[in-house]
Amino acid sequence: MFDFFRRHTRVLQFVLVLLVFPSFVFFGIQGYSRMSEGDQQSVATVGGRKISQMELDNALRERIERARRQMPGIDAKLFETPEMRRLALDALIRERVLAVAADKLYLVPTDERVRSLFKNDPQFAQLRDPDGFVNPMVLSALGMSSEMFAQRLREDIAAKQVLQGLTGSAAAPAAAASAALDAMYQQRELQIQRFDAKDFLAKVAPTDAEIEAFYKDPVHAAQFRAPEEASVEYLVLDLDALKKGVAVSEDDLRKYYTENEKRFTAPEERRASHILIKADKDAAKADREKARAKAEAILAEVKKDPSKFAEIAKKNSEDEGSAEKGGDLDFFGRGAMVKPFEDAAYGLKPGEVSGVVESDFGYHVIQLVAVRGGEKKSYESVRAEIENEFRGQKAQTQFAQDAVDFDDMVYQQADSLKPAADRWKLEVVKADHVMREPGSKQTGPLANPKFLEALFASDATQNKRNTKAIDIGASKLVAGRVVKYSPAHQLPLAEVKDKVRQQLAASQAATMAKKLGAEKLAAAKAAPATALSDNTLIVSRAQTRELPRPVIDAVLRAPVATLPAFLGVDLGDGYAVVRITKLWGRDPSAADPVKAKEQYALVWGDAEAQAYYAALKSRYKTTINESALATRDSAASAPN
Repeated sequence: MFDFFRRHTRVLQFVLVLLVFPSFVFFGIQGYSRMSEGDQQSVATVGGRKISQMELDNALRERIERARRQMPGIDAKLFETPEMRRLALDALIRERVLAVAADKLYLVPTDERVRSLFKNDPQFAQLRDPDGFVNPMVLSALGMSSEMFAQRLREDIAAKQVLQGLTGSAAAPAAAASAALDAMYQQRELQIQRFDAKDFLAKVAPTDAEIEAFYKDPVHAAQFRAPEEASVEYLVLDLDALKKGVAVSEDDLRKYYTENEKRFTAPEERRASHILIKADKDAAKADREKARAKAEAILAEVKKDPSKFAEIAKKNSEDEGSAEKGGDLDFFGRGAMVKPFEDAAYGLKPGEVSGVVESDFGYHVIQLVAVRGGEKKSYESVRAEIENEFRGQKAQTQFAQDAVDFDDMVYQQADSLKPAADRWKLEVVKADHVMREPGSKQTGPLANPKFLEALFASDATQNKRNTKAIDIGASKLVAGRVVKYSPAHQLPLAEVKDKVRQQLAASQAATMAKKLGAEKLAAAKAAPATALSDNTLIVSRAQTRELPRPVIDAVLRAPVATLPAFLGVDLGDGYAVVRITKLWGRDPSAADPVKAKEQYALVWGDAEAQAYYAALKSRYKTTINESALATRDSAASAPN
């Protein structure tokens, strides 16, 4: 099955996620049901098949690892919430429902269809090399077998087919489409009069009594509080710190160099050109013999004058990717080409031409152009690199034991970090104005939520004891202690009186603006023929004329059966009175009418697909074990 994938054993997950599984970017990967040992308590059931706690845990772990690859500094704790577990479970349920539906509807593609889709569908273009192979440069680093790749591709294609007919061809009712497009693109002509709080500031003068009442009002009290903060000191134990203490001898380094000499030898690469005469491996024998005869004739022509290889390749090669370049394939290493091609290319000397080489794709005539690499770097040239690697490996081995000792020391000698600093020769870092919520000003360990949680625990803030050693990732531990702690507290009125006065004045000015705006609205409704201003604006969602978003939303939502129509809009810091005088057609600058209808049809199709998916969930009796899910959520959120 799927023979042409068997030559490649690993795929690059990032490309695979983006190009092969777009519908599962945020979903887990099917197959967790094949996990054997572990917690098998069911959290959900689809069509009689259980989704176990283990499957859910693995799906969540995969989601965390994917996020870490994209954002290496992200805190995994962000994913350890009931909401994230629910999202992961919903993804697994969706995957299982679509798989069951594909099976029941006989939508599972055959090997031949999967092979054909891969070779011809443009969405897989970046996974293919010019010869139609899975590109070996792209499919590396994950360690996935060809069978796994083919199976996942088959599952993805099958799942897409379940909903594809709805999302790709749904037709929205004309009336609904027209109303929706009007809401998005219709233009309305209006006049507007604004009452801004800033224009009334000169007319308000808060008294001391009003200032004190505003300050004491619980609604505003939080604005005049000093946040919780602390002055702290901390130590970081990581591989860089341990590497400094690793003893290194010249003999150790030379031995390391000898044991790893292959790593210090540049891999040999070869540059070749080829002429391909296509002949599929499944083609009739007569067709393959005809193609071989053509290749033999071309080989004879090349041997007469090898210097004309590029010219002959441009004229005769059937490899669209290289023919225009005279057959040039650039430099490649071992494993990049099919084995018969590689064996022939690595058996030639620069300038030599091979015989006719047969592969699954046809017949090749190969000319070796150049060879590079294969040279071993001298010990002296890589000594610094070797020393750094040697120290790093020793430090990594040592870290596990030192991590235990570090945690024990900061716990047992909890009134100071100095003993641990002296033993491991670590710097005691000091920081003031540290907040429980880090914000943008706190970096490094002080931006780590787990470390901040430990620093602001009662034992650290009240008893001034060291925190335990906190794992903040990448073989890095941090322990700290609070030197000075200041709880959140209300600032004295005398200290914030100017701020209180400003906010109270702004509030009073806004109240005055809204009162006058409401009066103007009532007067405008009483005399609808009277213009609000001399200026008229035509607005749409795309052309806002720099009006506040609440005004645009209110104008485009307002009933317009009778014109002029009036409305008042509370802007928070003021008020706007609007007179809608005329309706215009859809804004042509906002969207092409044909494309707009197509986009709306896609949205409608997606809605129908979601409804169909909901029906499938019901048909295949999807249930969720809420008690099991709640139990695991409680365990996950419990403090360590």
